[in-house]
Amino acid sequence: MSGKITAYIDCVSPYSYLALLHLSRNTRALQSHDVEVDVVPVFLGGINVGSGNKPPWTLPAKAVYSTYDSARAKSYFGVPNLRTPQFFPILSLLPQRALVYIKATFPDIFLQTFIDICSAMWENGVDVSKPELLAEVLGKKFEEEQVREILGKANSPQYKGLLNTNTKEALDCGAFGCPWFWVSNAKGEEEPFFGSDRFHFMWQYLGLPWKDIELLPAMEKAKI
Repeated sequence: MSGKITAYIDCVSPYSYLALLHLSRNTRALQSHDVEVDVVPVFLGGINVGSGNKPPWTLPAKAVYSTYDSARAKSYFGVPNLRTPQFFPILSLLPQRALVYIKATFPDIFLQTFIDICSAMWENGVDVSKPELLAEVLGKKFEEEQVREILGKANSPQYKGLLNTNTKEALDCGAFGCPWFWVSNAKGEEEPFFGSDRFHFMWQYLGLPWKDIELLPAMEKAKI
C-alpha cells in the first residue's frame, strides 16, 4: 500500500492542533503502509478570505455548538487542558512563517516544533503571535542564536512569500478552513478531506486496515 497525506495546518485553529497530534500518534503505522505525511503551514485568515468562509464564532449558532464540540474533541483526543485563550483569535502570520522556515531548515524537529507552538497557545495560554513569547517557546528546542535566525527569516520577503504560496496551494485544493487534507491513494486518485474527525474516511480511502467504532449491545443480566 502507498499514498500521501498533505495536511494544511495553522496554529490558530484548535482542530489543527488536534489533527497534528493524531497524525503524530499514527506516524509509525502510516509509515508501515508507505503513506507519506507532509504537514504544510498555511495562513487560515487567507484561506477564509480566499474561499469566502467566515470563522465559526462569527455565527452565533456555530459559536454555541462549538462549546459542546470542543469539549467532546478534548475528551476524544485526550487533551483535557485545551482551552480558548482570552487573547484569541490571533494574527498567526509570524508563527506560521517561522514554521515555514523551520520546515525548510530543521525538518527533523519541524513537526514537534509545530505541536509545541500549538500546545503553548491552546494548553498554556501563550500568545505565540508576539515575537518575545514565540521566542520563549522556540527556545525549548533551539539555541538562542537559532531563535534569532528563525524570527529574522520569518519576517523576510522569502518566507512571507512561501507562506502565501502554501496558502494559495491549499485554496487551489479547495480549502475553506483548517485542518485541510489532500490525500492521494495507491490508485493515483486524489480527494480533499476537512476537519480533525475525518481520519477514518482517510484510512478507508487509502485502503488501510482500521477498526471502526462499534456499538456493543447491553450485557444480559446473569440469571440467578
